[in-house]
Amino acid sequence: MPRTLPTRRMPRHHLMLHRVPPPRHRASARPPRTSDLVLALLGVLLLAALALMAACALTAGTFAP
Repeated sequence: MPRTLPTRRMPRHHLMLHRVPPPRHRASARPPRTSDLVLALLGVLLLAALALMAACALTAGTFAP
C-alpha cells in the first residue's frame, strides 16, 4: 500500500519570523460585557445596603444586627 504522505519533511523556503502584532489603541477596545456590568451593579447595591444598615444601627443606638 503506497504512503499518501512523504516520510520526511519537505524543506520550506522563505521562512518568516512570527512577530507579535503591535498593541492596539484604547479607541478600538471591546465594549464591556453585560455580565460585568451586572456584577458591578450588584456590588454597588450590596455596599449601599451595608452602609444603610450601619446608618440605621448608629441612629437607633444599637449594635449591628
